[in-house]
Amino acid sequence: MTGTANEYAPDPKILDPIEIASRDEIEALQLERMKWSLAHTYENVAHYKKKFDAIGAHPDDLKSLADLAKFPFTTKEDLRQNYPFGMFAVPQNRVVRVHASSGTTGQPTVVGYTQNDIDTWSHVMARSIRASGGRAGDKLHVTFGYGLFTGGLGVHYGAEALGCMVVPMSGGMTARQVQLIVDFEPKIIMVTPSYMLNILDEMAKQGVDPRDTSLKIGIYGAEPWTEEVRKEIESRADIHAVDLYGLSEVMGPGVSAECIETKDGLHVWEDHFYPEVINPETGEVLPDGEFGELVFTSLTKEALPIIRYRTRDLTRLLPGTARSMRRMEKITGRTDDMMIIRGVNVFPSQIEELILKSDLLSPHYQLERYKVGNLESLRAHVEISPQSGLSLEEVQKQGTSYLQKAVKDNVGISIDVEVHAPGKVARSEGKAQRIVDNRE
Repeated sequence: MTGTANEYAPDPKILDPIEIASRDEIEALQLERMKWSLAHTYENVAHYKKKFDAIGAHPDDLKSLADLAKFPFTTKEDLRQNYPFGMFAVPQNRVVRVHASSGTTGQPTVVGYTQNDIDTWSHVMARSIRASGGRAGDKLHVTFGYGLFTGGLGVHYGAEALGCMVVPMSGGMTARQVQLIVDFEPKIIMVTPSYMLNILDEMAKQGVDPRDTSLKIGIYGAEPWTEEVRKEIESRADIHAVDLYGLSEVMGPGVSAECIETKDGLHVWEDHFYPEVINPETGEVLPDGEFGELVFTSLTKEALPIIRYRTRDLTRLLPGTARSMRRMEKITGRTDDMMIIRGVNVFPSQIEELILKSDLLSPHYQLERYKVGNLESLRAHVEISPQSGLSLEEVQKQGTSYLQKAVKDNVGISIDVEVHAPGKVARSEGKAQRIVDNRE
């Protein structure tokens, strides 16, 4: 590894005081800001007022942080029903920017920002990059998409706020990504983990050894990824792989981030975002340490305050380590990514973990759902690893046998496996599409 993680740990003197404040101080600030956020939402968003009134909840009912459980959840469907600007809590002439989801699975969700919101977002994103080892003056290569997607502009403004030199490459043009990394010599790359694997493959194709490049830190987000992917990236590129989390409805990237000195989960910036974990079936709030669905309430957002937003991401909350703020465990699945195959709950991350444990297979994969009659089945499309040293025919035999047995033993279902030549499984230039549904 290029340098120890502790070499990149920040001097406590440059941290925001709240990052290392006592829990009592953090929770007092949260309560003060939560009272403001609930009142701001209730008074200015008709949809929320109607939902609060329907269950007899009022902002004045909040006497402690635990009282947040009295208030209703918000879902993506709420935002879609109020498309485009019905959830805004300020006049449109105070909104300086909007972002939106792609809308590929329904009506797009639109989010807005006042100038104060943009400043807050830039600040927490700068804090995230600093926690990941970035410093003023570092060159930072951004491959997240620019435009309505929050990724590119979100990390860009945060990097500039920290004082970095930003290379706003955006996604795609993988060969040119490699050229600019070689020519511009950035220290940091911000990218989805699946696209980083694609970039590493392109480097190999061009004869560039990723271990000899200037890259020292990779900050990865926008999709779930496993510890096995972290090990794969770090070993291939001699680079620190650090996790970043965010979602547009809550703010964008920078809601939480790993600290490079520990890499033990993502510290939630709790002075701006209040996390809960709930039982996804009952909505019951779970104690810290228990696994469930992540829920967020914004504490400082003006244009689009969000109350108890159900993210569909599965994790658990843990005590702080490198910072006083609580950590969320790495997201490795979503409630809406879960497949039920012959009565067994299956997440892509479970199969990814097994693929990456084999030296025969590369980390590129796709899962195909299909039916034989009325019976649902699952097929894993994987690739031979160029480092396997075996022929395609040998890996097809050995890799198929390995993965079928591993999935049966660890997940509890039988699957089909197709092993392809390198480059034959669809590559990602942004978020990876792990599941293809051919059941119809």
